[in-house]
Amino acid sequence: MITGSQYGRHKDAELPQELIFAIQRILELNAENQTDPLDVLSNDFNPIDMLNQLFPDEASLSQLETVQARLSQNERDLQCEIDALREELRRDQDPNRMQMIQEMISDLLGQMSRIREKATESEAVVRDITKDIQALDIAKKNLVLSMTTLKRLQMLVNALTQLEDQVKEKRYSEVAQTLAAVKQISTSFKPYTSVHRIQQVWKRVQQIQGEVRTQLETEFDAFYIQDHARPSKPAQITDACAVADVLGPDVRRHLIDRYVALELKEYRRIFRATDEAGHLDNISRRYAWFRRVLGTHEVELGRIFPSEWRVGWALLTKFVAITTDDLSALLSKAGSTLTIKALLEALQQTIEFETSMAKKWSTPLDEILEANSPPSSAPVQLMSSAFEPHLGVFVDAQDKALADMLAPHRASTSKGKPRTSLDATPRTSVSTDTDAPPPQTVLSSSTELFYFYGQSLEQCAKLSTGQALFDLCMLQKKWLRIYAEDVLPPRSKRLIIQTRRSMDSRFDAAQLQQAGLLINTADYCQTTALELEEKIQEKIRDSFKEKVTFQTERDLFMSAISASITTLLRELEAACEGAFTTMSRMSWEKLDQVSGQSPYVDDLVQTVESFCETLKPLIEQKKYLRNFFDKACSLVLTKFTNAAVKSRPLKEIGGEQLLIDLGVVKSRLMRLPGEALVTQGYTRSLTKSTMRLEALLKVIVTPVDPPDGFILNYTLLIGDASFSNFQKILDLKGTAKIEQNSLLDSFLTITSTKTDLESTSFLSALDMDPSMALGATLGSPGSSRTTLPLSTAGGPNTDSIFGSLGGPPPSGPPTGSSTDGSTSRGLEPAQKREVFDIRRFVTFGLRRSETLPAS
Repeated sequence: MITGSQYGRHKDAELPQELIFAIQRILELNAENQTDPLDVLSNDFNPIDMLNQLFPDEASLSQLETVQARLSQNERDLQCEIDALREELRRDQDPNRMQMIQEMISDLLGQMSRIREKATESEAVVRDITKDIQALDIAKKNLVLSMTTLKRLQMLVNALTQLEDQVKEKRYSEVAQTLAAVKQISTSFKPYTSVHRIQQVWKRVQQIQGEVRTQLETEFDAFYIQDHARPSKPAQITDACAVADVLGPDVRRHLIDRYVALELKEYRRIFRATDEAGHLDNISRRYAWFRRVLGTHEVELGRIFPSEWRVGWALLTKFVAITTDDLSALLSKAGSTLTIKALLEALQQTIEFETSMAKKWSTPLDEILEANSPPSSAPVQLMSSAFEPHLGVFVDAQDKALADMLAPHRASTSKGKPRTSLDATPRTSVSTDTDAPPPQTVLSSSTELFYFYGQSLEQCAKLSTGQALFDLCMLQKKWLRIYAEDVLPPRSKRLIIQTRRSMDSRFDAAQLQQAGLLINTADYCQTTALELEEKIQEKIRDSFKEKVTFQTERDLFMSAISASITTLLRELEAACEGAFTTMSRMSWEKLDQVSGQSPYVDDLVQTVESFCETLKPLIEQKKYLRNFFDKACSLVLTKFTNAAVKSRPLKEIGGEQLLIDLGVVKSRLMRLPGEALVTQGYTRSLTKSTMRLEALLKVIVTPVDPPDGFILNYTLLIGDASFSNFQKILDLKGTAKIEQNSLLDSFLTITSTKTDLESTSFLSALDMDPSMALGATLGSPGSSRTTLPLSTAGGPNTDSIFGSLGGPPPSGPPTGSSTDGSTSRGLEPAQKREVFDIRRFVTFGLRRSETLPAS
C-alpha cells in the first residue's frame, strides 16, 4: 500500500478555484458526468486513493506494466489534444486575421450610418407630403367639435325655455325630466364659461335652479300647513319630490328637516321640562305622543314622500335627539332625589320604545340614528344613554340588597359569638342510617348569592352594557371577596390535649362535615365565578372586556379551601394524639424480643382509616381528597418519627420492633386513598419517605460490635460523613458515652478515607428534641396555606347558575368531578424544625413532578 509520505511535498499545491472553473468551461467538462477520477479537475484529488484503487493488494502489482502502458497512452492523447488546441489558439491570434475583422466592423458601421441618413431624409419627405392632410384633419376635428357644441348650446337654450314654462305652470313631473337634462347638458359647457354667451346661459341655469328651489319650498310649506283655501294636490307634491331629488341631496334634506321641525313643534311645547307632562314619571306620554304622530304621518303625509327619503327615520332621529337632551336635563336636576324605582321604570320604558322602533323598521336603532344624523356633527345617541351616568343608583341598590342578603351569614364584629353560614348546618356526626336525608352539598347562601348575581346581571345588561355593567361587575367582585373572607373561613378549633380511651370518639364528625361543606362551597364559588366572568365578558362593551376578571376572588376561595384542609389535618392530628403519646412512652430498651406489631399501631391505623373513610363522601372533588391524603400521610410519618425520637433509647430490639410497626403503617397508608384516588405519585412519595426512615432504623438495629462493620453499614445506608449525624444515631441507640467516644474516633478515621461520601444527608434535619405538643407539626393556622390548582368551568355535568333564572336551586348545583389523575401541588406550612425537615424528608404535602424514583 502507498502512504502519504510519497507525495507530502505536493500537498500544498492547489489550483485556484477560478482557474478550475475556467478550464472546465473552455474544455466543456462536467464533473458530475465524469466516471474517471483523472478527468475531474478538483483540489480534492488524492493520488493515494487513486493508487489504492488501481492496486488494492500486493497481487495487483502484477498489473503494473499494463497500468503504466494505459497511463502513458492517456498522457500521449492529452499531449496531442494540447498541441491541437495550441495550434487553434495560434491561428485565432494571428495579427492579419484580427486586422481583417476590424476592417469588416468599420464597413458595417459605415453602412449603418448611411442607412440612418437615408431614413431621416425619407421622414422629411413624408412629413412635407402629409403636412396639408394634417391641417385638414385638425380643421375637421375643430369643425365637428364646434358644430356639436353649438348643437348642445341650442338644446340647452331650448331646454331652458321649456323649463321656464314648466316651472311657471308647476308641471313638476316634466320639470324633473327637463331639469335633469339641463343639468347634464350644462356640465359640458363648464370649460367654456369664459365665452360671454355661454357664461350668460350658465348663469341662467343657476338662476332657474334657485327659482325652482324657492318654489319647491313654498309648495312644501303650503302642503305641510294644509291651507284649506288653497289645498295642494298629493300627486303634485310627489312630482315635486322628484324635482328635489334632481336638485340634490341638500335640497331634499332641507325639505325633510322643515317637515320634521313642523311635526315636532308641538312636542317641544307640550313636554317642556317646567310642565307636568315633561316630568320623568310621565315619560310614557312622550312615547305615546310620538307613536300617534308617527301613525298619522304614515297614514296621511308620509305616503306622499318617496320611500327612499325615509322621512319616518328622520322624524324618529329628531325626536330621539330632543328627548335625549330633555332626559339628561331632568336626571341631572333630580340629583339625589332620584329614586331607583323611578329611574328603572323610565329606563325600562325607554328601552322598550327603542326596541319597538328598531323592530318596526327591522334595523338597529343606532344605524337609523347614524344614517339620519347631520354629516357635520356626531351621530345622535340613544335615549337610554342619557340614563347611564345615573345608573349608579341601580348599582347602589344592588349593593344594599347584597348586604341585607349576607348579613345573617357574615361574621359579627361584636363581642358576642360570631355567626357564620356554617352555623346553619346541624353539627351532628355523620350518620350511617340509610333513611337519613343526604347532607347538604354546598352552603345555600352561595347558591342564593350567584342566583342573585345572575338576575342582577341580566337586568343590568338590559339597561346598559357600558359603565353601569362594569360598575356592577366591580360590586360583584367586592361581595365575592366579602363572602370568601367573612363567610367561608373556618373558625380555628382550639384542640385540647387529653388522654383518649379506646371507647372515646376519635374525632369530631361534625367538624369534618363542616370542613367538607366549606370545601365544596368554595370550589363551587370559584368555578361559578369563572362562568360569571365569561358571561359578563359576553354582554359588556368591547372597551371594558379586558378589565373584567375574577382571578383575585377565585384565589381567595382557593385559600379558603386550603384553610379547611389545614383544619382537617389538625383534627386528624388530635385524633391520633393518643396513639403517638403511647408510642413516645414506650420503653424499647426493656424489650428482649420482637412479638409482632405494637398495640398502639392498631389504634393509630384504625383512627386514620376511620377518619378518611368518614371524610371521603363529604368532599366532591377528588383532587382535594388527593391533596388531603398527601398531607395526612406526611403528617402521620412525621408524628411517627417524632414519637420514635422522643422514646429513645431504642436499642437493637426496639429498632426491630419499630421496623415492624413502620411496615404495618406503610402498608395501611398505601391502601388509604383507595383504588379511585391513589396515584403513582402518592405511591412513589410514600415509598421514598418510608425507605429513609427504614434506613435509619436498620442502622440502629446493627450491633456496634464490631465497630468497623457498624460504621460501614452506616455509610452504606445513610451515605454521609457527618460527625453530628453519626452521633445522632448513637444517641438513638442509647450507646454509652465511653463507647461513643471510641466509635466516633473510628468513624472519623474510616470516613476520612472515603472521599465519595456526602457531607450531609436527610439526618441533618433530624431534631433530637422534637415537640410533641398538639399542632406543632402543622404550625400555626396563620402560617399554613395549602396551595391547590384552580379548576376550570364545570364539566359537562355541571349545572351553570346562569343556565336558568327560574329560581335558586334547593341545595346547590353539583360542582362536578375532577379529572382522574390530577394532583395537587401545594406548599407545606411554615413550621418549627421537626425530626425530619418536612420539605426534604416527608414530601407528601409537596407533590413534585420531579421526584426521583425510590432507589
